[in-house]
Amino acid sequence: MTRRRMAIRAPNWLGDAVMAIPAMGAVRARYADASLTVVAMPSVAPLFMERTPASPDSVVALDGREETLLRQGRFDAVLLLPNSFRTAWVARRAGVAERWGYRSGGRGWLLTRGVRTPRGHVHQVEYYRELVRALDIPLGEGTPRVAVSEDTSHRAAKFLREHQLAAVHPLVGFAPGAAYGHAKRWPPARVAQVIDRLTRETGAACLLVGAAGDREAGREIESALPRDIRVVNLIGRTDLRVLAGVLAACDAFVSNDSGAMHLAAAVGVPVTAIFGPTDERETSPAGIDHDVLIEPVFCRPCMLRDCPIDHRCMTRISVDAVAASVLRHLEATP
Repeated sequence: MTRRRMAIRAPNWLGDAVMAIPAMGAVRARYADASLTVVAMPSVAPLFMERTPASPDSVVALDGREETLLRQGRFDAVLLLPNSFRTAWVARRAGVAERWGYRSGGRGWLLTRGVRTPRGHVHQVEYYRELVRALDIPLGEGTPRVAVSEDTSHRAAKFLREHQLAAVHPLVGFAPGAAYGHAKRWPPARVAQVIDRLTRETGAACLLVGAAGDREAGREIESALPRDIRVVNLIGRTDLRVLAGVLAACDAFVSNDSGAMHLAAAVGVPVTAIFGPTDERETSPAGIDHDVLIEPVFCRPCMLRDCPIDHRCMTRISVDAVAASVLRHLEATP
């Protein structure tokens, strides 16, 4: 009998991809005998090369030829985690016999098994899990987990040694940017104040991580720091797998609502998450040892990329609140 060939089309954004891991793990467990391929954007694909419950047999990074790649894979079924019309249309044109996903964006007729989207505020982890549950796939672990491989650990350790951060504790990471827009960014000057306080009070070494687009925030933080306070700026200098290894080496992590926030939580680092215009009920870091800081102003969550008034949802979150959260996490770290 020919082995069943299945594909999972992963979400396009890092944070969403991390939050989809429990659902993908349930698919892996249900179809343990199948050949499972994760199909993902190049920016996200390396995540699934680490050890996750999804444990695919192969990972395919999309290169603009999604239809061709799906056709060449000769898949019997594909689970479409993105809700776009395009992903369903491409899967149908590629000749994948079974196409599963949410009926959204007018694409229901393109699916062979379509599921109605949940109503109300549903955390994104549960949003993906509800999809597979509705497909009669038993659910397992509900918290995203990523265990970095031995090779990734070695690469990250070498990277940290090159920046004089090897075996340094406490080590606190910061992700000061946000791909969604400036409204999601806590003011960089305040990040600098937290770094200053942690360095002086605990002797912590602090580092900045993020994508190339976050370099402006990194420069603002460095400019705001006193000359005697050092921060290691790694923004734009890591690939995704090294980033995972670096985060796993941290004792605490501070972040806006971002992909790095979800990745840090998934590798087991306690996170101080700062939320402004986005909805923590849907995208807070999964797990129990995280702090989600919000300011309950009337206008949030507005989901806007840029604030049309005074950015009060972020500017009213104090340095004291963020520093206290990090200190609590550091005190709980063995």
